[in-house]
Amino acid sequence: MLKKIVLVLVALLAAFAIYVALQPSDYRVERTVTVDAPASEVFANVNDFHKWESWSPWAKIDPNAKIAFEGPEAGEGTVMTWDGNDDVGAGKMTLIESKPDEAVKIKVEFTRPFEGSTNSDFSFAPNGEQTDVTWTLSGMHNFVEKAFCLVMNGLDMMGSDLEKGLSQLKSASERS
Repeated sequence: MLKKIVLVLVALLAAFAIYVALQPSDYRVERTVTVDAPASEVFANVNDFHKWESWSPWAKIDPNAKIAFEGPEAGEGTVMTWDGNDDVGAGKMTLIESKPDEAVKIKVEFTRPFEGSTNSDFSFAPNGEQTDVTWTLSGMHNFVEKAFCLVMNGLDMMGSDLEKGLSQLKSASERS
């Protein structure tokens, strides 16, 4: 009887491993919000990492996180590093492309609790007196990350974070 249970468990684990392996490695999560402010106002809040504390969905999770900035005040080449509790981990964001009032592209590298990277891209499109802001996370998942996303609905979690951040960015930009 124990042998049958073990064989069933091994078969289930093998089936799960095959299912995970067959999932696409690339991912893309995208959300959009309309902000009642000009593109220049919203762009300024994203292009300057010093302003992220007012709207980032992760900024308030660990108020004791160590944040440091390198390079220019804003725009291409600016860098922000963070080192916080287990909920925010540690890593580095590098602004790699900045097109005023149009787009911001950021390379995010995580060092703790796991190593990995993602692309974090923002686009700003005028919509009358308003601005449509689209935030996209994209990259490649390894086997463990694919399994996590399947078990924990990781892409839905990322989408929820983007929605929260865009809502807070909308509030911060409309106050300015």
